[in-house]
Order: sequence, then C-alpha cells, then structure tokens
Amino acid sequence: MKDIKIIVCDDNQDNMDILKILLELGGYSVITENDSTLLMQRIKEECPDILILDLWMPNLCGDEIIKIIRSDVNLKELPIIVVSASQDGENVAIGTGADYYLGKPFDIDMLIKIIKTISTTLL
Repeated sequence: MKDIKIIVCDDNQDNMDILKILLELGGYSVITENDSTLLMQRIKEECPDILILDLWMPNLCGDEIIKIIRSDVNLKELPIIVVSASQDGENVAIGTGADYYLGKPFDIDMLIKIIKTISTTLL
C-alpha cells in the first residue's frame, strides 16, 4: 500500500502537533508548516498526497492558498481538507475549491474517514 503523505498547515502550533501525532498513529506520513507564506514552497518540495489547511491564518489565508493551488497546473488536483472554527468557513472553503471542510473542533474519526476516502483514489 502507498504511504500517504500529508501536509498540515495551521498557525496554531499546538493544533498541528496534536494532529501530527494522531495521523502518524494512523500510519500516515505527516509534515507540518505553521507559516502560510512558506506553504507553497513546502508543497512543491514535499509533493504531498493531501493538504490539511486552516482557513484563517496571518499573512496568507487558506482561501488565498486554495486559489493559488487550483490555478497551478501541477497542483490543481491536490486534495484539500480545510479545518476552521469560522462560522462562514465552509462556504469560503468550498467556494474557493477545497474538497472537504471540517469545523473546529472536529472529530478525528471523521478526518480519518475523509483521508481514507481520498486515499482510495490515490492508490
């Protein structure tokens, strides 16, 4: 089975650390980036299978990142899961091209289910 590589981008380091541990326990390879301005460089270097992205971050917001990814011919198919505590987060995320949305706090089992769904298309 293919090793699924996930990049998690969130400006809250604690959220990223917890998510990294939980996903690694599930057998996934996880890379974290808390600086949204460095995310595109990390994506191009690491070639992830899935991006988990916070929506509202300093400097470069998740919706802007999604637009950049969706306009890049080499990245436009990258599955994006947005996580956000924002009330309008789902509309913004899906409206800009995210594949999935989870409101914070979210159920880790639901996130794993989404990752497994995406993973079946990657194999």
